[in-house]
Amino acid sequence: METVLKTLDEVEELAAGVLSAHGCDAENAASVAATMRAAERDGSASHGLFRLPGHVALLKAKVVNGHAKPTLEPLAPSALRVRGDDGFAPRALAVGVPALTEMARAQGVAALALTRVVHYAALWPEAEALAEQGLVAIACTSSPPYVAAAGGRRPVFGTNPMAFAWPRPGRAPMVWDQASAAMARGEVMLHAREGHAVPETAGIDADGRPTTDPNAILKGGAQLPFGGYKGAAIALMVDLLAGPLLGEVTSLEAGASASVGGPQLGGQFVLAIDPAKMGGDATRAEALFSALLAEEGVRLPGDRRLANRGRTPVEGVAVPVSLLREIDAL
Repeated sequence: METVLKTLDEVEELAAGVLSAHGCDAENAASVAATMRAAERDGSASHGLFRLPGHVALLKAKVVNGHAKPTLEPLAPSALRVRGDDGFAPRALAVGVPALTEMARAQGVAALALTRVVHYAALWPEAEALAEQGLVAIACTSSPPYVAAAGGRRPVFGTNPMAFAWPRPGRAPMVWDQASAAMARGEVMLHAREGHAVPETAGIDADGRPTTDPNAILKGGAQLPFGGYKGAAIALMVDLLAGPLLGEVTSLEAGASASVGGPQLGGQFVLAIDPAKMGGDATRAEALFSALLAEEGVRLPGDRRLANRGRTPVEGVAVPVSLLREIDAL
């Protein structure tokens, strides 16, 4: 695959410029572009510039409000809501995360509900931002139905990812971000774009048969939850936390109202916990981390992303020429 090296500044400028050209104001374009930069910096290509054409499609279809002005409102002493004004989630998170941080420090535990947002990015940036402030964080969001229930053939759940972040004084937090599907939707799409097969556990075709063809999964088939019924149970939990709990849509409801492919307007749930207020000490986890890393072949979740983070500012980001042509056409 032919690629072109881009600096992180070039990645961010390209994303912001395209978004601005298709209806985003400066604040919304900057928030989304910064999230794409973070994804490319950490080697998460499936959540970086690869998603830019999808963002444009949502803007063109007027699914998303490129001039969204999210509003913050307290719901209870430990609960906040940001009404996203039909915008992309990064802008709403920029409004909500600082307030959530303050509330968690004051109350010990605090929850943030984002409503009427389109979350089309990785989840780890918001979880990591909270852990960098010394808080334990959990975040989850749903999407239109792409994933079949265990034993089923019809897509009923989104890929329904979750992220968890643990603060580590003096060093980057430990953060994991994973779909409840066996593969993230973006990874299946990347495999299709590049002509690569996917594992047989990734999905089924339109007839319900396991397949390694990503196109068969994307066109009439369904993705599968990881670990069978265990992943399906987590997908269900995420659907409920990011949907009915917040007064938002389920994956099925989002799919029924979709006018264009990709994520639709919905909710996101974020929980922040202050270890000090719980009587705990986050540093005690270091002994566990050390024991894990003492075994050859073991790494902490997110370590590969952190390694990429150290390299890309120097080496640049390898962007596929085919993707750049698609972006140029925009």
